[in-house]
Amino acid sequence: MSDVAKVLSGTAVKTEEVDKVATKYTDMFDESKGGSVEERKGNYAAVVNAYYDLATDFYEYGWGQSFHFANRAPTETLAQAIARHEHYLALKLQVGHGDKVLDCGCGVGGPAREIARFSGCNVVGLNNNAYQVQRATKHTKDQKLSDQVSFIKGDFMKIDAEDNSFDGVYAIEATCHAPEKTGVYGEIFRVLKPGQRFACYEWCMTDKYERDNEAHNEIKHGIEVGDGLPDLDTIADSLAALRAVGFEVLESRDMAKDAGEGTIPWYEPLDAKWSLSNFRQTHVGRWITHKLVNVLEFMRLAPKGTVKTHDFLIQAADSLAAGGKQDIFTPMCFFVARKPLN
Repeated sequence: MSDVAKVLSGTAVKTEEVDKVATKYTDMFDESKGGSVEERKGNYAAVVNAYYDLATDFYEYGWGQSFHFANRAPTETLAQAIARHEHYLALKLQVGHGDKVLDCGCGVGGPAREIARFSGCNVVGLNNNAYQVQRATKHTKDQKLSDQVSFIKGDFMKIDAEDNSFDGVYAIEATCHAPEKTGVYGEIFRVLKPGQRFACYEWCMTDKYERDNEAHNEIKHGIEVGDGLPDLDTIADSLAALRAVGFEVLESRDMAKDAGEGTIPWYEPLDAKWSLSNFRQTHVGRWITHKLVNVLEFMRLAPKGTVKTHDFLIQAADSLAAGGKQDIFTPMCFFVARKPLN
C-alpha cells in the first residue's frame, strides 16, 4: 500500500481538485453531457493536460519511464523489449553523435534518455504538459544526462523552433493526441532539415476496423477515453497526412504484425492473468491496485477522484488489449519519412 500511496501523493493536481478534474475529463467523452469528437479536437490541449495531470503517476508506477508498447521475445523482459524498440527507431532515424533531435511528445523522457545514450545525439523533448516536463527534467538530472537531453514545454501543433533546425525528429505513440495529423506532421516537416528523417510509432485503427461495427467502435471509444485521445485515425489516414504535408514515406508497416512464432504480442502485459515480472500491468495487479486505491480514498489518504481516474485507466487497458487481440488497433504503425532536399 505504501507504494501506491507514494504515487498518489505526487499527483500534479491539487488534492481538492482531483475529483473536479477527473469529472470534467470524463464528461468530454460523454455525449449525454455534451462531449463530442469536435469538442475534444477543439480543446485537445485541455484534454491531454487533464489526462496526464491525472494519469502520469499511475503510468510511472505501473509501466516505468517509457510510456509505450513493444512486442517481446520470450527471453526478454518488458524493459529490454521497450529499449530495443527505441534503439530500432534510433537506427532508422540515422542520427549520431552531436546531432540535434526532437522528441515530439516526450512523456517523462524515458525514450529521449535511452536514444541519447544509444546514439550519442542530443535530444530536445517537447511536451505540453508541465508536470511531465518537471518529471522528465528530474529523471534526466538524476541520471546525469542534463548536458545531452533537455525539455521544453510547448504545443506540437505550434512548435517554437526555427525552420530547418533539427537533424531528426521522432514521435513514439504521442502524435495520436493531435486534433488532426496534417497539423502536427506539418510542423514536424517545417522544423526538420531538408534531407533528414522523421520516424514514428503511431497509434492507429487498422484496415480490419469497421466504422459501422458497434463492437469495434466501443473498443475504439474505450481507447480514446482511457488514453486522452480526441479521435483515432486509420493507418491509411496517417500515411496520407504525411504525404499531404510534403514528406516522402520511405517505409511503413504495422509492427504489431512482426510477432512471429513464440513472440509475445505488445498487448500481453495488459491481458495476462498472472506474471511475476510484470505483475502491476496484469489483471490481478490492476485489481489489487484498484482495491488499494479504493481503500486509500475511503480513508482520505488519497484525494476524492482517484478511483475515478483509475477507472478510466482500467478501461484503457481492457480496450487496448481487446483492440490488439482483434487486430483492429495497433500502437505501432511504424513509418520513416524524409523531408525532400528541394
